[in-house]
Amino acid sequence: MVLAPVSAHAQAAPDPQDNKPIVPDAEFDKALPPLSNDINAPLEPIPAAPPPQSAPLDPALDQPLAPITTFESTPLETTADVKDKAAPEIRYETATRGLEEIGLAGQFKSLSSLRSGGGKAANASQIRARAREDEALAVRLMKSLGYYDGTAVSVIEQVPNQPGMLRATVSATPGKLYHLGAINVVAPPTVPPGLIRAQLPLKTGDAIDAARIEGAEANVSLVLPQHGYPFAKVGQRDILLDETTLTGDYTLPVEPGARGSFGALRTTGDKVFSIKHLNVFRRFKPGDLYDVRMTDDLRKALAATALFNSISVEPVATGQPGPDGTELVDLLVRQRKGPSRSLAGTAGYGTGEGFKVEGTWTSRNMFPPEGALILGAIAGTQQQGASATFRRANAGQRDRTFSIIASANHQTYDAFNAITGSLAVRWSYDSTPLWQKKITYFYGAELTGTNESVYDFARGERVRRTYGIAALPTQIMFDTSDDLLNPTRGYRLKLNLSPETSVQGAVAPYVRAMLEGTFYYPVSSSLVIAGRARAGSIAGISRDDLAPSRRYYGGGGGSVRGFGYQRLGPLDPQGNPVGGRSLNEFSLEARYRFGNFGIVPFIDAGNAYESVLPKGGDLRYGAGIGGRFYTNFGPMRLDIATPLNPRKGDSRVALYISIGQAF
Repeated sequence: MVLAPVSAHAQAAPDPQDNKPIVPDAEFDKALPPLSNDINAPLEPIPAAPPPQSAPLDPALDQPLAPITTFESTPLETTADVKDKAAPEIRYETATRGLEEIGLAGQFKSLSSLRSGGGKAANASQIRARAREDEALAVRLMKSLGYYDGTAVSVIEQVPNQPGMLRATVSATPGKLYHLGAINVVAPPTVPPGLIRAQLPLKTGDAIDAARIEGAEANVSLVLPQHGYPFAKVGQRDILLDETTLTGDYTLPVEPGARGSFGALRTTGDKVFSIKHLNVFRRFKPGDLYDVRMTDDLRKALAATALFNSISVEPVATGQPGPDGTELVDLLVRQRKGPSRSLAGTAGYGTGEGFKVEGTWTSRNMFPPEGALILGAIAGTQQQGASATFRRANAGQRDRTFSIIASANHQTYDAFNAITGSLAVRWSYDSTPLWQKKITYFYGAELTGTNESVYDFARGERVRRTYGIAALPTQIMFDTSDDLLNPTRGYRLKLNLSPETSVQGAVAPYVRAMLEGTFYYPVSSSLVIAGRARAGSIAGISRDDLAPSRRYYGGGGGSVRGFGYQRLGPLDPQGNPVGGRSLNEFSLEARYRFGNFGIVPFIDAGNAYESVLPKGGDLRYGAGIGGRFYTNFGPMRLDIATPLNPRKGDSRVALYISIGQAF
C-alpha cells in the first residue's frame, strides 16, 4: 500500500469542537482513585458489583427431558456416503499418454487410483482427486527411471455422444533422461582393496534408474557379510543433479565395520540343544573368515529339526583378535522350544500295487538330543504292516543318522505272498534340500524272517516256505544333480551291495548288487531330457533257493511303466511272475514345464532274467505320457503308460500316482 503525500498548501477544515477537550483535566483527575506513597501498602479492595437483574426463566426449562429414544439419531448423509440410493453414479473411462514410450504404462496401470476405482465414482470431485493422485504417481515413476524433469497433468472431460460418461486423461511429459556422472564410494579401506566398489555394479553413463541403483546397493549389503564384514552398514546415497549436463554425481557412504572371523557359539532362551549339539550343525571352524551364508545355513539346519517355535542366529562382536588381523565374532543362538510330536501320512496308487496309505506318529526328541521314536502303519489293498523306529538324527555329525528298525509286514502280490518280520540297524549320511552332497552312503545289518508262497517247479505247485536271512546292506551314491526331487542338470551314480545269507534247510551265502546311473540335460529353460540305466545281479545262489521277496522283478511306476508291478521276468505255468537273479532297465523322458504344470512323454525298457547276468535281448517296452504339478515340496506325478510289446495277460493301460519324478 502506498500513501499519497498531503499538499502543504491545503486549507484546514473548521474544528466542530473548536479544539476544546472532551473531558476537562480537572474532572479526569478527580475521577482517579487516591494513590499511596507506600509501595508496600496492600491493594485497595475492589468494590463488589451490584447483582445483575435476573431475567424471567422460560417455563419450558423446568420441564423434565424427553426419553433419549424419542430423539432422531440418524446422522446426516454426505455425498460420499450415498450408496445404492437414487443419487446418480458417475461413470468414467481412463486414458494415459506419454508413458508407453518409456515402458511405464503397465506399472502405472497397476498402481493407478483412477483404474482401481473401476470406472465409477460418487461425484466429479472424487474423479478429480483420483486424477491428482495419478499425476503424482506418474511423476514418481518417471523419476524412478531418471526423468527428473518429468511432469504430468490430468484433464477430465465429457465423452462426446455419451451422456453421463466422463474421460479422465493423464498426460505425462518425461523430459530429458539423466545419467550417472561420477561414482564415489566413501568408505575406509577393505580387504581385499576395492571390495565395495567391485560389488557396486554401476558405471558412469548409466541411466539413474532407482530400481537398478537400489539393487546395486543391496548387492553391497549382501556381499560384504559374505567376505568377512558381519556388521557392514550401507548409508544414505546422495545424487547431485546437474541440469546443464543432465548428469547426477552419485555418492554412497559405507561403514564396513571390523573384519571378522568365526569365534564360538553362544546360546540363550528356552534351550532345546546344548552348545555341544549345536556345534554339530555348523559347517565352519573357529577362525574361518566370517561368511553370513554359513550363519544362515546354521539357522536353517536348526529350523529343519522342527523342534523350535523360533530360532535365530546373530553375530556378536567380541573385541578379541582373530587370525589375519580379523576380530573374533561369536554367534548367538536364540532358542525357543516348539512341539516335538507330529502325525504324517502319504497315499498312493499303482497298477499292480493297488492303493496304499501310510501314516506315522513321531516324537522327534523323546531321547535328547534328537532321539526320535517313530511308529508307523501301512494299510493297503496289497500291503499291510506296522513298524517302530528309533532314530538319532545328526548323530555326532550333521546329517548322519543312526536307526534301529523293527517291522512286521504282510504283502500280497502276483509274485509272492509274504509274512515278514525284520530287525535292522543302519548308519546313513544323507543329502538334504539344505545341503545336497556329492557323496552319500549308508551301511548296516539286517535280520529277516519271512514265510512266503513260492512256486515249486519240481512239484508243479505253489508251496509256502520259511526263510531266515542275514544281510549287510551298503549303498554309496555320487550326485552332481542340482536338485533332490526335481533335478534339471547333472548326473547320479549309485551302487547297492548286500552280502547275504539265506537259511532254508541249509545255509546259502550270496551277494545282491545293483548299479544305477541317471542323467539330466537342460535343452532349454522349460525342457529337460532325463535318462536312466540300471542293472542288477544276484550271485552265489540258485533262483529257487532264494526267497521270492529277495529276487529281482521288473515293471511298475519306478521300473518299466506300462507293465504291472513286478510283472516282468520269468513266469510260472499259472502266469504269475517268479522273479530272477538279474535285471536291466532303461528310461528316457522329455520333461516339459510351463508354470506350475508339466507334460512328460516317456519310453521305458527292461526285463528280469533267471540268469546271474542280465541279457541284452528280450526287452519289454512301455511308453506313455505323464502330467506334473509342481509344488514347494516336489512335483506331484501322474503317469499313464501302455506296453508296446505286451505278453498274454498284461494290461493295456497302467496308471501311477506319486510324489517326485520317476527318477
